[in-house]
Formats: sequence, structure tokens, C-alpha cells
Amino acid sequence: MGFSSSINISKVNFKTDVGLRLSKTNQKINNSNKKLIINMSILFSPLKIKNTTFKNRMVVSPMCMYSSVDGFANDFHLVHLGSRAVGGMGLIIQEATAVSPEGRITYGDMGIWKDEHIEKAKQIVDFVHSQKALIGIQLAHAGRKASYQLPKDGARKIAPDDENGWQTVSASALPFREGEPMPIALDASGIEKVKNDYAAATLRAEKAGYDIVEIHAAHGYLFHQFYSPLANKRTDGYGGSFENRIRFLLEVTEVVRREWPEEKPLFVRISATDWTEGGWTIEDSVKLSIKLKKLGVDLIDTSSGGNVPKATIPSEPGYQVPFAAQIKKEANILTGAVGQITTAEQSEEILKKGKADLILYARESLRQPYFPLHAAKELNVDVAWPLQYKRAKI
Repeated sequence: MGFSSSINISKVNFKTDVGLRLSKTNQKINNSNKKLIINMSILFSPLKIKNTTFKNRMVVSPMCMYSSVDGFANDFHLVHLGSRAVGGMGLIIQEATAVSPEGRITYGDMGIWKDEHIEKAKQIVDFVHSQKALIGIQLAHAGRKASYQLPKDGARKIAPDDENGWQTVSASALPFREGEPMPIALDASGIEKVKNDYAAATLRAEKAGYDIVEIHAAHGYLFHQFYSPLANKRTDGYGGSFENRIRFLLEVTEVVRREWPEEKPLFVRISATDWTEGGWTIEDSVKLSIKLKKLGVDLIDTSSGGNVPKATIPSEPGYQVPFAAQIKKEANILTGAVGQITTAEQSEEILKKGKADLILYARESLRQPYFPLHAAKELNVDVAWPLQYKRAKI
């Protein structure tokens, strides 16, 4: 009887031992699989540009909040941008930030045209950094698309002499919409002023601690007004030929690159096409991107449209991604894709097919401040949650 009992105990011990070994083996396999999944997800893989490492490929696209007074950031901007950093975005690009008062789209736009703007901007930068995210600033001048009412008030053009209005400038004396107050065509001194404004704004951005500067040259704003033949009817060295029309943007890019630390990335956002016959084309964008790369630009943030009010745009999920893909391939430069990209799977597919290097989210990041945490779950990637929110991790 004792002998039989001994045998049974041995069997139990044997089974227990095998079970423990299998459990440990399965745990190793599971851990290995987790690492494999992380490595296979390009969306959650790091990207290094110069001395700057992006922890993932997800970016908050710059979006105007129309919530500033005299260009100053405030607590709304701190919470708005900071929550996206808490939510796991690799890079947050601050809204179009005017390099001069007359460069604002509306009187509610953020600005960086004076030193007093730096203090609050630095507070935002420091908080974003505390969440292990990067933050960029989009330096902007709206040109003829400036001096508008706030969207909540109808977004109508304000005449120069009316309250909250000012005289606008452009490549040529052509209004954006028929019947709007006429912009003044920039003369040589006006062009030099814009260059100086960009130089000063870049230095302030560095003092505030931003990681990336992006030059806004898209959506029908000042530089787009120069490079598109639909808005530029000049006959001097800044008009006519392709080389002349892109001259202003290239000169400002040189100024910004000179003032911005060499080890920090420089982006340029362009409109890849005007979506209008006789306008700017994707082929033009490729040629421009080649020239921008030679000047030290690291990435082309690829958007489209905005230069004429009645363009026919086939808006659909990922509709601008082919432009980013073509520029990446033919200009041999990093690109960012934007435009109705709303899911992790869609984002992953764009990156896996080599169509872009970063994915920018606009409206989706407004709907889901914590989009990266949801995307990680969708792609079965184990990412670190903010310590304060860890109890909610599934």
C-alpha cells in the first residue's frame, strides 16, 4: 500500500514538474511574441531624424484653435496639446503660429512675433516633454488669407479699417474670393520683412525648446500664393517661371535653417496639388521637394488644396497619401501622410507599403486624444501607459 502511494506521489510530482516547465516555456513564447509584434508594428517603431528620436510614427497635425488673445498661448493650449502627449502621440505639432500680427488667419491665432510669447510656449513644451513626447511649432504667414473673423462668427473677411481687421499682403494683388478686400503685392522691402520675421520667430522657437520647426507653405497661405501660378501673376524675380515662383519659399527656408540648430529636424508642409487645371501639380511638388532637401529640409508634410475656393477635391479616406508616396519615392525624402487617416490598421498599411514615414492625425486626434493607446490595442502592441492611468489598461 505504501509502495503504491509512493508511485502516485511521483506521478503527481512528475505532472506538476512538466506543467511548470510548459508554463514557463509558454510564458517565454508569449513574451517573445509580444516582442515580435512590437517589432512588426511600424506605427509603433521609433524613427530617428538627425539627433531626434520619435518614439512612434504618430503625429498630431497642426490645427488652429482660434483661442488666443494677441497671439498668446493660454491654459487651453496647455491642456489641449498636453492631453495628446499624455495620450501617447510621438510628436505634437502646434497650430499655425504667426510670425507677425498681419500673418494671422484670424485675430484669435497663436503667434510668436514677440519675446513675451515665449514664456507660456515654454510651459507647454516642458509639459509635453515630461510625457516623453516631442513637440513642434508650425511657423506661418497667411498672406491674403489673413484678417478673417473667427469661425464661430462666420469666418468672413474683415476689411482693413474694421475692428479686428488689417491690410493683407500676397504675391499679387488678387483676393482669395471675389469681392473680398484686395491684398497688397509684397515689394522688395515687404519680402525682406517676412524673411526677418521668420528668422526672429525661429530663434524664439529655439528659446522655447521646441524639437521641430515646420514651415507652413500649404493651404493657400503666403508661400503657396507665391509658388502657385493661380495666385502669382508677378513679373519680377518672384514670378513667372517655376524657379522664380518657388524662390521666396527657398529663401525663407535658408533663413530658418540657418537660425534653427543643425541637429534639430526641419519640416515643410506643402500642398501637393491645387486640384485645379493650370495650377500647382504633384510634379511641381516633387521638383520643389528635391530643392528643399538640398537646403536641409528633413521631411515634407504632404497636404493639398486651399489655394482656390472652388477646387474639386475627391475627399475620401487616405486621399492625399499617394502624393506623400510619390514625393518620398521620387524626391528621396521623408514624408508625412495626412488626410482622413482614422484607424491603426490604415496607418500601419501606409507605413508598411513605404508610402510615408510619419502619419499625421487632425480630426481623429480631436475625437480621440488617446488614439495611440487604442491603436496599440488594435494592433496587439504592448505600450507603456501613463502611470496615472495604468489601472485602466486592458
